[in-house]
Amino acid sequence: MAQVVRLIDLVNYQEGSIVSREIISKPTGTVTLFAFDAGQGLSEHTAPFDALVYLLDGEAEIVISGKAHRLKEGEMVIMPANQPHALKAITKFKMILTMIR
Repeated sequence: MAQVVRLIDLVNYQEGSIVSREIISKPTGTVTLFAFDAGQGLSEHTAPFDALVYLLDGEAEIVISGKAHRLKEGEMVIMPANQPHALKAITKFKMILTMIR
């Protein structure tokens, strides 16, 4: 059933943590909402699929293939498949991650 929601309200910040909530999971891809507390991050890793990151709130540094990108609310970046990437919360931030298989 169709439902109108505010993505930013579907996940809450948790002190010292990263919180995630999967919104869509299909064989063709996933959409996951994340909330990172300030200073939290994900270490460098790769994924076999292209991924789009869109910041709903806050500020983050995303390093892709050794190049740092500083994103703020309303900005996005595409992380190409098989390229090493890492994320770090400059301030607490919320993002939507869309992975296409």
